[in-house]
Amino acid sequence: MRKYWQILRKYKNSLLISPLLITIAVICETIQPLFMAKIIDNGVMTKDLSVIVHFGAYMVGVSVVGLIMSIINVSVSSKASIGFGTDLRSSLFDKIQQLSFTEIDKFNSASLITRLTNDISRIQQVVLMSMRIMLRSPLMLVMAVFFVININTDLALILIGAIPVLAISVYLILRKGFPMFMKVQQKIDQLNAFVRENLINIRVVKSFVREDYETERFEKRSADLRDMVINASNIVVSIFPAMQLIMNISVIVILWIGGEKVITGELKVGELISFVNYLVQILMSLMLLSMVIMGIARASASSERILEVLNTEPSLTNTREGLTNTHTISDGDVEFNKVFFRYSGGETDVLKDISFKVKKGETIAVVGATGAAKSSMLQLIPRLYDTTAGEVKIDGVNVKDYNLDELHSKIGMVLQKNELFTGTIIENLRWGKPDATKDEIEEATKAAQAHDFIMSFSDGYDTMLGRGGINISGGQKQRICIARALLRKPKILILDDSTSAVDTETEQRIRQNLNSLLNDTTVFIITQRINTMQSADRVIVLDDGEINAIGTPAELIENSDIYQDIYNSQQVAF
Repeated sequence: MRKYWQILRKYKNSLLISPLLITIAVICETIQPLFMAKIIDNGVMTKDLSVIVHFGAYMVGVSVVGLIMSIINVSVSSKASIGFGTDLRSSLFDKIQQLSFTEIDKFNSASLITRLTNDISRIQQVVLMSMRIMLRSPLMLVMAVFFVININTDLALILIGAIPVLAISVYLILRKGFPMFMKVQQKIDQLNAFVRENLINIRVVKSFVREDYETERFEKRSADLRDMVINASNIVVSIFPAMQLIMNISVIVILWIGGEKVITGELKVGELISFVNYLVQILMSLMLLSMVIMGIARASASSERILEVLNTEPSLTNTREGLTNTHTISDGDVEFNKVFFRYSGGETDVLKDISFKVKKGETIAVVGATGAAKSSMLQLIPRLYDTTAGEVKIDGVNVKDYNLDELHSKIGMVLQKNELFTGTIIENLRWGKPDATKDEIEEATKAAQAHDFIMSFSDGYDTMLGRGGINISGGQKQRICIARALLRKPKILILDDSTSAVDTETEQRIRQNLNSLLNDTTVFIITQRINTMQSADRVIVLDDGEINAIGTPAELIENSDIYQDIYNSQQVAF
């Protein structure tokens, strides 16, 4: 609750005003039956019209005051709850941005989307109900009980005896229902994950004519969610029949005994009618209170999931040395010193005893079979992950001792999976350098062989890209991503198989442009193409997470079996 209160404090004025408004509204509502009793006993029974008009006017005036207070509270509570939900969502999103790849992998993106939307909506709803109902219900209950005791103690005891029975029934039902709500949220996660995966891969689905199969899978997950929601709802909604049964029995008993008291003269007709009205108010307050409790029970499951993210400490943060921000990357020398690495939760190391040195301006090709941990190794350089053992150094300084802003600003990356955002081409390019000039942008796109195809579009650099660059080809996406990285003029550039969708001739032109544009930049290229390997200064051959060989292309063609196999496999003539 401490984390929630840090956000709610912003709305403390609303939180203070709301109880006052509710108190006034409840007082106005609970004194109405008293006026009604006066009208019946002193006006209707005695045929005194002045009494009816007098107390009728009071009832109207009090009703208007209560209505105004309720309307104001609706406005105040809506602004506070919606504002709280918005701020909580921003806090959660900001926390997600701080998480490392390790934590992102742990939560998975579909679950994080559910937490940002569905789970926060439930918390927001509880805040809204708290400001409208949570105080109103118990306050009305207490005041109604107070008035019925004043009317007749014997009848009040019957009513008061029913309240503990109701409370125990609600507790037992919610205790059984709470675990179901957590399962409901997990089912929503699974459904969101499926939908997200399907929409991302919709072209694959259509190309293999698997629409019917995917529809069946979706319907199964949707049915699982439906069944879980129904089971959870059935448990919770049983609260209302239980309450109605107990209260209806109470009403029958009270009318029976109250009727006898009216006949014997111990109770007036108006008092009995007002007693029944208070009984209705008590029933309504208990039903509203049970709705709040039910909402809190459902939101508790969502709250656990939200706090799980908010309380997660990012595994990759600035170290004490990094916070001093004294180290800067000036050259781009890279050294791996006996590096081991395994993913969180993994049982074996994916990198084992990796050691090598790279001088600034060198171009290093990294090759190996699929699963050789090429990407894993290079992702240690910008600290997307931390080593399990050993050190990765840049310019002789452990990467953990750099400020993360310095580290990421001087290292350019083009990932294996090219990601673009919805927006124009120039907006996507400026992710690399927000203040880049048009000349700088054109210099980078020309080097990445992207300028010509961009200018072929009718809107040029202002061409709007769909989600993930869906309206351009794979090779065009790769070249935009390369240009985006080049805009930074990084000291270290990592290309993770980033020209796989580009033809060989275009790739060679990109390589030549890189050499002239970034002649002092250290470049790492993960590649499967022998031409790229041959143009590198040195090649690192990985085999199952270990260095099999390292040297110039000429050296490796003589002494590395793996490199020879790669070379020979691409020399076959057809």
